[in-house]
Amino acid sequence: MKIVILGGGVIGVTTAYYLAKEGHEVELIERQAGPGRETSFANAGQISPGYASPWAGPGIPLKALRWLTMRHGPLVIRPKMDPAMWVWLFRLLRNCTSGRYARNKARMVPIAEYSRDCLRELRWDTGISYDERSRGTLQLFRTQQQVDAVSKDIDMLRQFDVDFELLDHAGCIATEPGLVFSKADFKGGLRLPGDETGDCYQFTAELAHLAVALGVRFYYDTEFHSLIREGDAITGVATSRGVRNADAYVLALGSYGPAATRSIGLNLPIYPVKGYSLTVPVSNDAVAPVSTVMDETYKTAITCLGDRIRIGGTAELAGFDLKLQPGRRAALEHSFRELFPCASDLSDAAFWTGLRPMTPDGPPIVGMTPYRGLYLNTGHGTLGWTMACGSGKIIADLISQRKPDLDVTDLGIGRYRS
Repeated sequence: MKIVILGGGVIGVTTAYYLAKEGHEVELIERQAGPGRETSFANAGQISPGYASPWAGPGIPLKALRWLTMRHGPLVIRPKMDPAMWVWLFRLLRNCTSGRYARNKARMVPIAEYSRDCLRELRWDTGISYDERSRGTLQLFRTQQQVDAVSKDIDMLRQFDVDFELLDHAGCIATEPGLVFSKADFKGGLRLPGDETGDCYQFTAELAHLAVALGVRFYYDTEFHSLIREGDAITGVATSRGVRNADAYVLALGSYGPAATRSIGLNLPIYPVKGYSLTVPVSNDAVAPVSTVMDETYKTAITCLGDRIRIGGTAELAGFDLKLQPGRRAALEHSFRELFPCASDLSDAAFWTGLRPMTPDGPPIVGMTPYRGLYLNTGHGTLGWTMACGSGKIIADLISQRKPDLDVTDLGIGRYRS
């Protein structure tokens, strides 16, 4: 079959790779000059299936109010006359119940675990390198209240047979020796030894090269204009290079997906949630993070990527605004300086922002649509890097009319109709 993929981030490229491996003729349309230049470019670097959880959960509304008043809080809302923002927020709040949180997490963990396993298999098959480490991740708690509250998450980890270690102060330092110099009086941490880290952009670029070797044609600097619909089928896509026709189309446009499907009457409940990162060179290996340390108070993730450190975080609702806000840089610097004060000189940091495509319930949207020939692989939020390989392989299986290894019925667009 001939397949056209819309979007050249980590989701689109992994989908292209798996489809090409199945022998399909694949074209990928990307508006940037190369793969992974937007949301995939400088994310926090975590591959964390154990932390695959919806943002919407019990207690989140009250926590959000507290975060909004913190000096370096992890949440920022810049109100706009944008109905999509307020509808999305309302739908997120509706999912902040114990029952919906459990249901949505149960949809997210299996695909995240499956994706991590697919990534390991891909790495073994291809030898791809992307500053990867398989050293686990550590969620760091600054307060006893945070330690006590983790019991519910541990129950969920046990339910899905996810390995974990609950550590005290000394145990955290044994896992991450650089924390011995921390200025924060942290109380303990939750370590997930099965989690991994790596440079998402580097992975995406390397995998694109492998996909080219399999026959994938990449059309960069190409704008997507619209889907062409005839009855209940999608028969083409209009682009700045003209109309592209295929047997099937995969939409992997992230935050820009809703605009792409609105004209055919398909409403995707995805909203861009802006994230930021700093990337700095390691100045002292002995006191740098070993893997990823997640600061539970400020919701930052600090990851070692080869000879660099990536500090990522912030959830900012500001529409499609990509302006770099100095206050968000200060928040990332504050968390890093308190935890790893001797690891790097922040004056050399590269400051970046990207838009995470978030669904209001948490799980991504993966699978078929009511329109023949159109498939969705989008809405992964902060977990695109974590879920990319699994999502791509599932789409390849569906298009190849083969039953996927994982039942993704509840990840489809149909779940929003009930």
